[in-house]
Amino acid sequence: MFKPWLPFEWIVAIRFLREGRMQTVFILVGVAIGVGVIVFMSALLAGLQGNFIARVLSAQSHIQLLPPKEVTRTLRPATPSEVDAAIVQPPLQRLKSIDQWQSLITHVREMADVTVVAPVVSGSALAVRGSASRAISLTGVEPEGYFQIVKLPEKIVRGTPRLTGQDMLIGTDLASDLGVDVGDKLRVANAAGVATTLTISGVFDLGNKGANQRSTFVSLRTAQSLLGLLGGVSSIEVTVRDVYAAEVIAQRIQAATGVQADSWIKTGAQFFAAVSAQSTANTAIRFFVGLSVAFGIASVLVVSVVQKSREIGIMRAMGISRGQVLRVFLLQGGLLGWGGAVLGCAVGALGLVLWQHMALNADGTPLFALVLDPTLFVLALGLATLTGLAAAYAPALRAARLDPVEAIHG
Repeated sequence: MFKPWLPFEWIVAIRFLREGRMQTVFILVGVAIGVGVIVFMSALLAGLQGNFIARVLSAQSHIQLLPPKEVTRTLRPATPSEVDAAIVQPPLQRLKSIDQWQSLITHVREMADVTVVAPVVSGSALAVRGSASRAISLTGVEPEGYFQIVKLPEKIVRGTPRLTGQDMLIGTDLASDLGVDVGDKLRVANAAGVATTLTISGVFDLGNKGANQRSTFVSLRTAQSLLGLLGGVSSIEVTVRDVYAAEVIAQRIQAATGVQADSWIKTGAQFFAAVSAQSTANTAIRFFVGLSVAFGIASVLVVSVVQKSREIGIMRAMGISRGQVLRVFLLQGGLLGWGGAVLGCAVGALGLVLWQHMALNADGTPLFALVLDPTLFVLALGLATLTGLAAAYAPALRAARLDPVEAIHG
């Protein structure tokens, strides 16, 4: 029995769906599978993309501010009478500081969407232990700010992430090559021969052999002294709230300050292109699955119009308006889309839960985090319902235009 408060269109639409049970069940299952695929693939690809971004950006900043490059300037143009013009070569890019970097940090920190700003001094040096020596990349940082950008404390495998004036953090492979560990002394020298002895306070693993062989971290003042950049910094590292807006913010910083601002999108163009291609593929999958769902609903309703043409004719002869007939079939499409979407969301959520428990790393942890975002399910329900309504429009219009006499006699 139908509730007495149901409008006429709802009563007829539900009755038509119940009379064609097999068709209704099949299209509901088809819509559910389509929506389930969309939900599962969207959450899976979003989790995979987020994992890639997190892994890449956990070891670097979103934007790096650098001093302007030195360029060649000729003293005078060559005259036509000169036989041999002077050969002017580009200058060597020496390590230099960013002008007025303290005020620059204050200015950038006050910008919208900027979260962390940290000064850095980096350059090449030589680590010496007895007769063994290795070329290293020396990075001087202020731990309080820099460790918010690069989560180095989480990558420490031995010791602590302490960086006082005489402390040093080194990679696992460099420690193995030099035969040192936490508490040992290491002599570090620059290209000019200026050297100091530092104590290894921690050993880290960045997950990359090359980085572990050459990366070292010291305090900012220690690096300034060793690299001959007293009171200066070679770069300023910046993180922002929206990593995908990093290039826009970098251009804004460069326009406002005049320093060179390189975002991770610019420096990692190939990686960003791969991420964008992944997003495009996800959109294409959702589009074609949605298209198949729409055609499935439309085909069922076209058949329903043919089967119910006599009933439609009788209703029209009894005074039912074209608009009411139109709404009957639009409601069928909307109900099929909504009902299939509810089942599809459940199927997609179940698939995601099973994936989390079955796709594991060697240590038993999930491959990457998957978040069951309620927004995804709300969007899936809304889009499936709208798709059902759109797919039902043509059959509904055909039903509304049926001539009552022809429909009854036909």
